[in-house]
Amino acid sequence: MSLCGSFLSDEQFQCSICLDVFNNPSSTPCGHSFCMACISRYWDGCKVCQCPLCKKTFPKRPDLQINRTLREITEQFRCMRGGGGGGGGVMGGAGMERKRGDRGNIPDYLFDELKKKFPGALPKSPETLTYETQSLENDPSPQLLASSVPNDSPISALKRGSGPPLPPPQPCQPSSRRRFTMSGAASSQSLAVCEIHHRGLMVYCRTDRVCICPDCEAEQHQGHDTVSVEDEWTETRSQLSVSVQEIQEMIKERIRKIEEIRRSVSELEVAVERETAGSVSLFSTLVLAIERSQAELMEVMEMSRRAAEHQADAMIRQLELEVQELRRRESALAKLAQSDDHNHCVKTFNGLSSPPPTKDWSGVSVTSDLGTGTVYRSLVTLVEKFQVELRNVAEKGFPAVVLEPSPVRTQPRMKRVQEYAVDVTLDCSTAHPRLILTDDMKSVRCGDRHQPLPDNPERFDRVVCILGSEAISSGRHYWEVEVGGKTDWDLGVARQSINRKGKIDVTPVNGYWFLSLRNKNKYAFRTEPSTDVCLTLRPHKIGVFVDFEKGQVSFYNVDAKIHIYTFSDHFTECILPFFSPCTNKSGKNDGPLVITPVNATE
Repeated sequence: MSLCGSFLSDEQFQCSICLDVFNNPSSTPCGHSFCMACISRYWDGCKVCQCPLCKKTFPKRPDLQINRTLREITEQFRCMRGGGGGGGGVMGGAGMERKRGDRGNIPDYLFDELKKKFPGALPKSPETLTYETQSLENDPSPQLLASSVPNDSPISALKRGSGPPLPPPQPCQPSSRRRFTMSGAASSQSLAVCEIHHRGLMVYCRTDRVCICPDCEAEQHQGHDTVSVEDEWTETRSQLSVSVQEIQEMIKERIRKIEEIRRSVSELEVAVERETAGSVSLFSTLVLAIERSQAELMEVMEMSRRAAEHQADAMIRQLELEVQELRRRESALAKLAQSDDHNHCVKTFNGLSSPPPTKDWSGVSVTSDLGTGTVYRSLVTLVEKFQVELRNVAEKGFPAVVLEPSPVRTQPRMKRVQEYAVDVTLDCSTAHPRLILTDDMKSVRCGDRHQPLPDNPERFDRVVCILGSEAISSGRHYWEVEVGGKTDWDLGVARQSINRKGKIDVTPVNGYWFLSLRNKNKYAFRTEPSTDVCLTLRPHKIGVFVDFEKGQVSFYNVDAKIHIYTFSDHFTECILPFFSPCTNKSGKNDGPLVITPVNATE
């Protein structure tokens, strides 16, 4: 042991806290050793315990115990250091010097003793120290092959050539080769450590498919198919390229599927655009044709009514003349019956008794033919044509190329009315007290409570509405209002002289012409009675067009470019834009009405 002690240095038994030789050494769970008192003081007052060397933290303060084996070795080291010669410390002294040409050997017994007594001085990672003892006949000076041993280990002292002369080596067989391998407790960050034996996991058990340390192999995996981790990895690496190719192929397959899905989405978007354009065109044509037929019906019936009135007036005037003549003769005959002049009675009786020239009215009547048959037959033909086209669409779909819109479609009309766009703003002096306006007077919504506003004559006090600032007395005007996702609203125009106080009957007779939405899907025009309208495409922006001279107020679905309805009346005074966001219905209808700039539709 005196020889072994000479290989050690102070650093091997030094506490990194007090920088002195261990006093009652204790080891932390991470494998580092300190004086029991030093590490206890170091952790006192700390919320989280941490190793001073590797900085590993422990959720709970470890319950440390004195490492008795290390304490015994430390005590032996103290005794050996006290008896050592002077010079370079424990490792110094003249007896430690070696000649340059003397390359001494490490005997087997010395190596075994070092392995048993000084495990802490061995490498902390599972590296291998190999000592090859060759025949004295081939090489009288075998050398130490320990390049992987740390410089601060006792074995490295032998490599550097320091230390006392070694005893003569034991004789061995010529040409024989012996290999010694020893592995210490692994602490390398790149190698896993066995939680039980604190040694590197260098062995792979193929039976259990788990990495183990040599001690685990000896204790728990006897008779199992075990190889070194390096050999297992060498064999596994040959399969790596196959796995990589399979994964790459799976990646390519999924990338192709992603591209396929994206193409499907793009094709679907194109199909939606085509279907939307085709359906809007198809139904717009039908709607316009029906509206045109309805207008023709109204005109034909009005003409028939007027013709019947003229005919009836003529017949009535003629009948009244005949009745007047008959009453005159009736009166003359009554006077003749009372006359005493017999000669006069005889002379005039023949002229009065013969009936006056009258018309035979038995087969005469006012015509009941309204002349609408032609219009209806034309509409039937149009509907039949629409049905044929609708069947073709149902069977074949819309063509990929949409034809240019025909003159009857709404798109040109939409563009024409947008040419009369005007800048419309809200008149705050007319706003109901619950209405909240933006600073630019372009947006209005209904609040939860009344605001303290003056009750001027122009202000609505019961109906939640507001008028525009720009009066319309001539010409053509157009503006657009965004209605968004509101459930209720009113939009249109109103006479300047309308009543604004109390309950209001909002009808054209009372000076209101507007379109209404109720309960999110019920559209109606405030006529008398109310006129319901079915809109298949819910509008998000409404266009309002006024032709003052023609007395027309028209409404458009801006997004779909569809004409919705037109009021026809006669304006006798100025009219103003009319807006009503309606009540907010406890937040369900709190969205605003927004007057937006007009972007001409292409």
